[in-house]
Amino acid sequence: MRNLDITTLRSFIAVADLGGVTKAAGFLNLTQSAVSMQLKRLEELLGLALFDRTGRRIILTAPGEQLLGYARRMVALNDEAVRRLSDQEFEGEITLGVPHDILYPAIPIVLKQLRASFPRIKVNVVNENTHKLLPEFEKGQYDLILTTEPTQGGETLCALPLVWIGAPGGATWRRRPLRIAQGRKCSFRPRMLDSLQRDGIDWENAVDTDSDRSIEVTVAADMAVCAMIEGTEPAQLEIIDHGGALPDIGLQYINMHGADPVKGEVVMEMAELLRKAFRGLSAQIRTLDVSRLKNAG
Repeated sequence: MRNLDITTLRSFIAVADLGGVTKAAGFLNLTQSAVSMQLKRLEELLGLALFDRTGRRIILTAPGEQLLGYARRMVALNDEAVRRLSDQEFEGEITLGVPHDILYPAIPIVLKQLRASFPRIKVNVVNENTHKLLPEFEKGQYDLILTTEPTQGGETLCALPLVWIGAPGGATWRRRPLRIAQGRKCSFRPRMLDSLQRDGIDWENAVDTDSDRSIEVTVAADMAVCAMIEGTEPAQLEIIDHGGALPDIGLQYINMHGADPVKGEVVMEMAELLRKAFRGLSAQIRTLDVSRLKNAG
């Protein structure tokens, strides 16, 4: 009976993810010779060549790719068993960057689920615009970020429609010029204004601010309308049922950056929870849209 060693599998995964022994050794706090020896023993144990070493960058062979999937599951199961049975819960810190537009309803649910699995983890949630999150992520200031972009990028979690939002039972959307309340730097603003110009609808600013709260208050008072991603509107506002009187604004992509297995178990767990949350939100919105179409018919 041949047994695979978990420590060796960790080294194998690190080399596969980072593309070289030198980087993997630094990540694992081991010497290059130690990592190389582990890989050699693993290949001898299986009687297979797991890496193609002919190029400058080490890449997996077909058997290596097959082993990688098993290795990830074995290491994850090992870590879960040790953590659960020894009551040595993960302690550490993770930083998540999220635009204001998509904090609700998904993020509180994700944080609650993550806390259930890792009760001692500290999660820093930073609320920032997409145009700031992307360069700051590249500088290493975040473990994971979500972005709202008009195109796909990173890992796309879902695509949701931008919709017109107003006060419940409000009438401002019927008036012309249309009064709008949208942040100066909001990525939705150019698309909203382009759609109004395309349909020949006159508009004017109701407020000049970057404060999301100020915008919500103005809209809730039926003094203006704004654009939001469907399903993220707060309870005090509602989607305007304009019957085609306002233009279509298009889709908004919710993208995730940073879901890299090298970053460890907690980051990968949060990434998977985010995937499930936003795909669930997308499915819920599709169901509501179908229901609205049936009722309209």
